[in-house]
Amino acid sequence: MPRWRALPDELDPQVREFASQLRRLVDRSGLSIAAVADRTGYSKTSWERYLNGRLLAPKRAIVTLAEVTGTNPVHLTTMWELAERAWSRSEMRHDMTMEAIRISQARAALGEFGPTATKNGKNGSAGGGSRTAARPSGGGATGVAGPAGVAPTVPPQGQAPLADSLPYGGERAQGFRPGERAGEGVPRADGAGAYAGDARGPAGQPGTGGGSPDRQRRKRRLTMFLAGVVGALVVIAAAVYLTDAGKGEKGDDAKPEATPTSSAPELPAGVQCSGKDCTGKDPEAMGCGGEFARTTDSVLVGQAKVEVRYSKTCGAAWARITQAAPGDEVRIQQAGTTGVQKGTVNADLDAYTPMVVVTKASEAKACATLKAGQKGCTQ
Repeated sequence: MPRWRALPDELDPQVREFASQLRRLVDRSGLSIAAVADRTGYSKTSWERYLNGRLLAPKRAIVTLAEVTGTNPVHLTTMWELAERAWSRSEMRHDMTMEAIRISQARAALGEFGPTATKNGKNGSAGGGSRTAARPSGGGATGVAGPAGVAPTVPPQGQAPLADSLPYGGERAQGFRPGERAGEGVPRADGAGAYAGDARGPAGQPGTGGGSPDRQRRKRRLTMFLAGVVGALVVIAAAVYLTDAGKGEKGDDAKPEATPTSSAPELPAGVQCSGKDCTGKDPEAMGCGGEFARTTDSVLVGQAKVEVRYSKTCGAAWARITQAAPGDEVRIQQAGTTGVQKGTVNADLDAYTPMVVVTKASEAKACATLKAGQKGCTQ
């Protein structure tokens, strides 16, 4: 009789009843979990999850279990449908809970970026001051709103904003160029009496050349862009020249060498290894058992049955022993090699070995050594 683990406390009552019914069927049949896995085509790991309430068995597995244990599948299928609905409801509640947790975490993260107050400071130097433009409204000054989460900055009372204190500030802050509006001018900050719309400097002298800072920046960007284009063209030309030179040395009839490409085979869902990657690994844990494996050879050693299990999907084989006694040993070996994988029977009265890589089932040989002294191997 298998020793079952306690079902999870949070399990739905209908799912709990269904899992308990599956356990009773296995108990009455007298089969071990490994025998149930072998006869139903589902892995031992999967049945452990089904019977322990960690995963709901698929309908096909339930029908197959009913056939193996001689149970009426109609009643068992009805119980499965009720358990499946309860399982779906539990998953929906879990998804809604996780969604609420994620929303709460997002709100908490956004709450860290609250509004920060800014202090109005005094001008540190001539020509300095606040860099936030403001417009007078009524009797007071209203600051311009900043980015989200940043409080607006209000210039100090009695202090003109920077836009009106710099040269051409009044017009440029409103989108005009110097002298664009006829009859209007903005006094220069140097106090020389000249106007921003006048092209001359103090005392009627011609203004300094060089254009506006924006125009100079555009010129620099254009120069850098053209330099980058020229550099790219030089690199392309050099690559073409070197490629043509290489072809000339090999001759006109030279053919490019084929570059070998290697890509890992696509594995079915649940299968985690293939070929050499499976050597020494647990076939059930790697998903190579169940529907992806079959028995290719077997032999009776005393009362124990020794089998060669082969998975074409994984390109590997392993040995399994059932109806054995604790302490019996089973091993698998690939023909023509010295690598051997072993397994020892425990209280479950069955065992299997890790995998060895094979290209076909006939390359694997399984042997057993019983604690009573008997030995035997497959052909």
